[in-house]
Amino acid sequence: MTQQKTLAVIGTGVIGNGWIARFLAGGHQVIAFDPAPGAEENTVNFLKEIWPMLKTHGCLGASSIDNLRFASTAKEAVQDAYLIQENVPEQEELKKKVIAEVDAEAPADAIIASSTSGYKPSVLQEGCHHHPERVIVAHPFNPVYLIPLVELAGGKQTDRSFLEQAEAFYGSLHMKPLVMSGEIDGHIGDRLMEAIWREALHIVNDGVATTEEVDAAIVYGPGLRWALMGPFLTLHLAGGKQGMKHMLEQFGPALKLPWTRLVAPELTPELREKVIQGTKEQSGEVPVSELEQRRDRFLIKLMKLLEEENFWPAERVGHHG
Repeated sequence: MTQQKTLAVIGTGVIGNGWIARFLAGGHQVIAFDPAPGAEENTVNFLKEIWPMLKTHGCLGASSIDNLRFASTAKEAVQDAYLIQENVPEQEELKKKVIAEVDAEAPADAIIASSTSGYKPSVLQEGCHHHPERVIVAHPFNPVYLIPLVELAGGKQTDRSFLEQAEAFYGSLHMKPLVMSGEIDGHIGDRLMEAIWREALHIVNDGVATTEEVDAAIVYGPGLRWALMGPFLTLHLAGGKQGMKHMLEQFGPALKLPWTRLVAPELTPELREKVIQGTKEQSGEVPVSELEQRRDRFLIKLMKLLEEENFWPAERVGHHG
């Protein structure tokens, strides 16, 4: 059984609360800090709502909601922490300021992990004058309490040992830590999603398809395959017995055709309205909370299926032989 650790969570929005749920489900103690009014009440209500589901899927060891407490300052939250998970809004100066403050107060051997979806760890550790070597990116995917992927990246000053510790720790939470070979703005998953998002906006903007038709094109086609194999292995199979070699010979020339547009379209009032109205029609009268519950039920079933297939795409990630 994993030894119980004290973990700090700074910032308790959607992602911060997701981490709190995951850490508590893993049997750990969590000390949270968020200066926003009503933050503690929001977190407690969120946990009460999802805890019955987590008890049947995701709880490990002696897990309990009672293992959470809120601190009155960031200093108090981090002083005994093994790992600090930072989740403040995506503003570079704010993140650097908070991480520098945490660096000044946390134990020297504590891991400082940022949930940033965009910034490189090298940028985030620039303001740290104590132990920048323990600052990393640990970028999760929503909902954090269910989705296993966490992208780990070190910066120019990061000591590899902290990445290895983080990989082992997140792995102990039944996550799939993906240790990146380098660092890049937006990491891996978000850059790929962003490319599809840009193209989807062009398609809707040009009146080629509605938001519902775009979603259907992913859900009933490539999305099903990607859940198991990802884009590279999926295309490897598209090449028949010769695999990727034949696929590149056959479809490589199509890469030069102007099918896709990598530059995002201008978010005009008209495009905004198309996207807002389109998704409103898709969801109908169903509230977001109900859609979230449906998503969570589906994800649990899908992950069980992947386990049955004994095929986690990230199974060998981090073992660079």
